Amino acid sequence: MPHVHKGKSSERVLDKNRILAALEGEIVPGRVIWDAGCGNGYMAKEFAGRMDGRGRIYAMDIDEEAIGVLRQETQGTILEASVGDVTRETPIEAGSVDLVYSCTVFHGFSKEQIAGFRAEVARVLKPGGRLGVVEIQKGELRFGPPTEIRFSPEELQAAVGLPCLATIEIGPSFYLQLFERA
Repeated sequence: MPHVHKGKSSERVLDKNRILAALEGEIVPGRVIWDAGCGNGYMAKEFAGRMDGRGRIYAMDIDEEAIGVLRQETQGTILEASVGDVTRETPIEAGSVDLVYSCTVFHGFSKEQIAGFRAEVARVLKPGGRLGVVEIQKGELRFGPPTEIRFSPEELQAAVGLPCLATIEIGPSFYLQLFERA
C-alpha cells in the first residue's frame, strides 16, 4: 500500500528557504523537476516560481483531492499535477528529469516500495541527474512518524543506493540528502 499522509503536510514544520537554498543550482529555468509525493504541491509551486516559465515541473501524489486543488491553482503553468504512485512506473519519459525531489515520504515506503521508487528514479533521471530526499531525523520527537520507520542519514544512503553528494540540515529535526545518478 502506498504511503498515505492523510491530508497532513510538512509545509508548516519545514523551512522552505533552506530547502530552496540547498537545491539552488538544481532549480533553474529549462530544467525538468519531479516532485515525487508532492502532497499539496507547496514545493512544486516554489520550484515553478523560480523557473521563469521555462521547463517543466511534474507534481505527483496519491491524494486525489490535493492533486485536484493543485491542478486548479496551477492551470496554464509549467506545473503538471497528476495522481500517481511514485513507487511504480509513471508516465514520465525515461531519462528526461534533471531533479527528483521527495519530501518526507520515503519513511512510509515498504521494502518493495523502496525498490520500486529506486527503479523509477533510475528510469526517469538523466545521467548526472540529482535526487533530493528530505527526511525527519531518527530519534524521539514530539511529532512525526514512529521512530522505528525513520531513516538516519546513513540508513537513507544505503536504501537509496546512489552516490550521496551532501547531507544538509534544513531545520530542527529535518535533513536533505542530495544524490546523483552516475
